[in-house]
Amino acid sequence: MSKELLHPGVTTESTYTDIGADTPEGFSISSRSRSLAREMVGNATPEDRIRQRCSIAVGDWAMADLLRFENDPVSAGLAAIAAGAPVFTDIRMVLTGIQKRGHSCPVECALDYGADISREQGITRSSAGFVALKDRLEGSIVVIGNAPSALLTVCGFVDEGICPALIVGTPVGFVNAAESKEVLRTKAVPSVSNVGTRGGTPVAVASLNEIITMYSEQSHD
Repeated sequence: MSKELLHPGVTTESTYTDIGADTPEGFSISSRSRSLAREMVGNATPEDRIRQRCSIAVGDWAMADLLRFENDPVSAGLAAIAAGAPVFTDIRMVLTGIQKRGHSCPVECALDYGADISREQGITRSSAGFVALKDRLEGSIVVIGNAPSALLTVCGFVDEGICPALIVGTPVGFVNAAESKEVLRTKAVPSVSNVGTRGGTPVAVASLNEIITMYSEQSHD
């Protein structure tokens, strides 16, 4: 496949890059999966690359059609990563899954903050963590894969004028998950989300990790 410009510094390549695959077997599996995904999902845009990776992460090509991209999240994410923006996650599973190589952004979990707020206000620990982090969210990358309450809290802060550089919001479940993502898509903030009750840690992690991979490729051009 010829090298085709997708975005400033982001290209399709005849060779495949996965900075998270650090063994020959891991790279082989990743490369074969991505080859299938390019055929099934398409490979025309940076968003297609995120669609590919999320579909692989959940083992379902249907995920590609459920993803939504608002306000140019790829450009926003690349710029935020270049600036070393902090990344804040709703749970530790998301924090663990985010690729730590290829960038210099600190990655923290909201669960490490706001315990007193959770007890006093009777709100979820993830939501309370973002309340405690409120003054640090401007220009950050927020990644929420499981807690609709946390996503709604962050959306409320956007209404107050606090604007993260990028919000990845893909909470999973039957209580407020679909609704919180619908709310996110109404906000004037770069975001990646998905329609409906599906989602979860694999989709949130895959979304940001693909942007990190794009940044790593761009920075090594």
